[in-house]
Amino acid sequence: MQGSQGSNEHETVGAYALGILDDAEATAFEAHLATCEWCAQQLDELAGMEPMLAALADLPGSGTPAIGESLSAKPSPRLVERLVDDVGERRALKRRRSFYMIAAAAALIIAGPLAVIAANGGDSSGSSGTVAAAKTTFDTLSDKVTATDASTKVTATVAMSKKNWGTLGVVELKNVKGPLKCSLIAVGKNGERETMSSWSVPAWGYGIANGKTEEAKSPLYAQGGAAFTPNEIDHFEVMTFDGKKLVAVNA
Repeated sequence: MQGSQGSNEHETVGAYALGILDDAEATAFEAHLATCEWCAQQLDELAGMEPMLAALADLPGSGTPAIGESLSAKPSPRLVERLVDDVGERRALKRRRSFYMIAAAAALIIAGPLAVIAANGGDSSGSSGTVAAAKTTFDTLSDKVTATDASTKVTATVAMSKKNWGTLGVVELKNVKGPLKCSLIAVGKNGERETMSSWSVPAWGYGIANGKTEEAKSPLYAQGGAAFTPNEIDHFEVMTFDGKKLVAVNA
């Protein structure tokens, strides 16, 4: 899909499928699941694991040491220590990241819905206030980075601003042709990846210089947020849902 995901929400899908998360963890993951197609696909694939384990428990000898020994190899003490250390580190990191992600989500909810719109207003379902706010946000942010991919010819400009909860970002996308489903992803200097926003590109595309309509000629703007602070971000990527990188922009 998108390379190494690091220690983030994507790794929770297995625990969620087995029903071993507590209520708070399950609720947090479900919020992530609503916007992550990759996790939804993984969850579908893992959906049969819980019934399989239940059936396994009914096998003769279940509940005895024999079945446990037959199903798993005993790790060495050194490996056990490494696993315990890894679990502790992951849990500590998860607590820290969860705090920042919750703060980012809360700030975005207070500020208003995420905007994914064309410069001329997109479709008729978008309000003029949302259109004006997103365009104004992009225009007023002074910290901007831009790049054009030599292969896809897609141009992306990311405007960003440091917030108490992380980074507010708005991407301006040009010369992108549809139909596509895309995401703006912030890639941290530590290798972690955070999806800031997702959107659909219609067949006519956005920011096409020789487009047949004004809507096709206008850029697309997508606004979102990341728990990273700006100085923690290495670069941004615009990725399709099927894993193709349209353009990367150094932060």
